Amino acid sequence: MRVRINFYSEKFINYVKIILIALLVITEVIVCAQTVSRENVLIDFVADLVIVVACCVALAVVESIDSFAIKKFWAKMVFFGADAALLLVICIFTGNSLLAALYCVVLTQLYMSIEKFTDKLILFGFSCGLYLISFVVGWVLKNVGSSIFNSAVDIFSGALLGLLFITIDFIVVQFLLSFLRTNKELSQALKEADESRTALEAASKQLSETAVFEERNRIAKDIHDNAGHSMTTVIMQTEAAKLLMDKDPEEAKNRIISANIQARNALEQMRESVHLLAGRGKTLPLREEIESIIAQTIDGTDIKARYDVSDADPGEEQYRFICNSLKECLANGIRHGRATAFYIELKEENGGLTLYVSDNGSGVEGEIKAGFGLTGIKDGVAAFGGTCTFTAEKDEGFEVLISLPADGQKLNTYVQNEVEND
Repeated sequence: MRVRINFYSEKFINYVKIILIALLVITEVIVCAQTVSRENVLIDFVADLVIVVACCVALAVVESIDSFAIKKFWAKMVFFGADAALLLVICIFTGNSLLAALYCVVLTQLYMSIEKFTDKLILFGFSCGLYLISFVVGWVLKNVGSSIFNSAVDIFSGALLGLLFITIDFIVVQFLLSFLRTNKELSQALKEADESRTALEAASKQLSETAVFEERNRIAKDIHDNAGHSMTTVIMQTEAAKLLMDKDPEEAKNRIISANIQARNALEQMRESVHLLAGRGKTLPLREEIESIIAQTIDGTDIKARYDVSDADPGEEQYRFICNSLKECLANGIRHGRATAFYIELKEENGGLTLYVSDNGSGVEGEIKAGFGLTGIKDGVAAFGGTCTFTAEKDEGFEVLISLPADGQKLNTYVQNEVEND
């Protein structure tokens, strides 16, 4: 089983503090042992030992309280003052052999409890001064009568060695704390990255589901708007044909032809929608699909059509829109304009696609009023960010010009065909 240790957790820090207090107690035991074995004590041996033991116990207690109960910086400085006083007394009665070690243990605990580096630096400098005072006072009191030269050499070498230990302790502790802090920041960053990745995956999944839902709604709208409209028109045309059968057989025939065209368009639209729901998308190249639409429209009629269509390869959305728009233009021309000839052109223009449909129908007198089909075309063009114009004059036919922006299409050679069914 893999065990992960959080080196900057409160629990781990407490363990380290306990170890430091244990080291302090061990060092104090050594100091007391040295006091017992030392000769030429300053005062009565028992009194000397009692003072040292009392100071060591007090120092351990003060350090324990400071480590686990004191949080504010100024309060820690007060306790450090008490530590310094106790260390000075211990130094006076025992000598200076372990003074630097005691200072290192006490300072290490303080470094761990202080956040700001400047505060630690101030504490380090202040501690070096206290150590020098304690060392000099303790050495002088324990070595009364020594020669000045020997005293100076011993004080200088001892103080320098102790300051070196305290400095090394400061550098090592700061390095370890910096390492632990960096480890904590990296762990936090990794945790946040994992949380962000999880959130992104959830959001991506939700967006995917939303995209699927929106696509299904769009297809359902296509079926409702296009096929539904076409079937309604078929019903209206056939009803009108029944009424005109006896009075105007020719007009009834035209209505039946128009209904037939609408029924085919509706069937084709429903077939495309089913393909989309099944995930098959477009099946034929756009040019072949346009040719098929034209052929289906004029098959079995006297309608003629010429076309100039490029080998374009637009995206799925533009593909469907172009095909649906062409069907609407052809159906409108036949149904409303009674057109008998069409011209269809699809070409590249300004990096996009342009669809032009013109017929020879009756046109429109005055303002063009867009019905359901033309309104759908205008809305679709606007959704793509393109432009759309309708042009018509009475007895001059009807023209539709649709311009769509670039959508990754690939235009090759133009194919020109003319279809005439006599």
